[in-house]
Amino acid sequence: MLFRLTTAAALFLAPIAAHASAQDGLQAMKTYNLITLGDLNSSSEVEGRTFVGGNLSGNSSNYFIKGNTLPSSSTSGLTVVGNVTGGAKNLNNGSGAVVGGSVESGFNLNGANQIVTIGGNAQNINGSNGSAITIGGTKSGFLNGNGASVLTGQNLNPAFQSGLVAQRTTLISSLKDLSANLAGLAPTDSVSIASNRATFSPSTSGGASLAVFSLDSAQLGQFGEIQFNLNGFDTVVVNVGGASALLNDNFLGGTNNLGQHVIWNFYEATDLTFTTAFGGSVLAPQANGTIGNFIQGSAVFAQLNQQGEIHLGAFAGNFTVPGVPEPAAWLQMIAGFGLIGMGLRAGKQRKLQPAA
Repeated sequence: MLFRLTTAAALFLAPIAAHASAQDGLQAMKTYNLITLGDLNSSSEVEGRTFVGGNLSGNSSNYFIKGNTLPSSSTSGLTVVGNVTGGAKNLNNGSGAVVGGSVESGFNLNGANQIVTIGGNAQNINGSNGSAITIGGTKSGFLNGNGASVLTGQNLNPAFQSGLVAQRTTLISSLKDLSANLAGLAPTDSVSIASNRATFSPSTSGGASLAVFSLDSAQLGQFGEIQFNLNGFDTVVVNVGGASALLNDNFLGGTNNLGQHVIWNFYEATDLTFTTAFGGSVLAPQANGTIGNFIQGSAVFAQLNQQGEIHLGAFAGNFTVPGVPEPAAWLQMIAGFGLIGMGLRAGKQRKLQPAA
């Protein structure tokens, strides 16, 4: 049964890269709290779901910290295409994990009934009651089942790893397309810069649900305070040009609710540094990012050195990208990995043995 479900998942995954669109990228920002298209080095935490397109490294880090506040989903709290190294990674609130490579760092499963699938070898895993851990290679080091069932040496169907690579390819294409599409939107409003403060206050005339601002990274150095007045707008896009930027501004009134409604689109950036708490979802699919405080919203980087937290909520606006189809590719991707999880759960009682 497991093989048939995994093969079915592969049928969903195979055609996706050719059909990715900007709308798929927008759906991805709603699904994941943090996306790195390449490597993630972290010693912090993510409150929602995380996708790592390369390797996950760094000191001990935490995932799905507030996953119990999110709607139920077949999408794992942590997905890593490559290897997991460094300090132990904590999977919270039934997070589960999907890893294409090996896990050298170890996982601590904090919460029952987690599904963990590892394509390569694994070591130093602390399980939890009712969890199912499938390891494609060997297990070594300290592995405490704690009531979990563990299956090793499975030589997982090649569709498992190829599916993760296909998902990364889809995300790279769709998120770059999304950034380019947003950058092409005509500005509807202008930011007001007075003294040390920038005020984003979209016009309330016309009943529109989308507001668009445009500025460049040089302008970011002209102020140290940011004031946002959403004025009832569902989605506010701030397009920021320039190859690099230092974000060290204070958000007046705090950052609450900005992540769900504001997208900062750094469409040209290759280097971004955040030193203070930042409000709004960040779309920077070409940038190497460094964060030292929290970001409240979805965050997308090419690579990230994460020393600050990624907070919920993720982008939740009703905005749709003009002129592109609905996110069928993304829905197929989620369905495919959902089938994998269903197969693991269905075969758990029948095929898995309690860990020693």
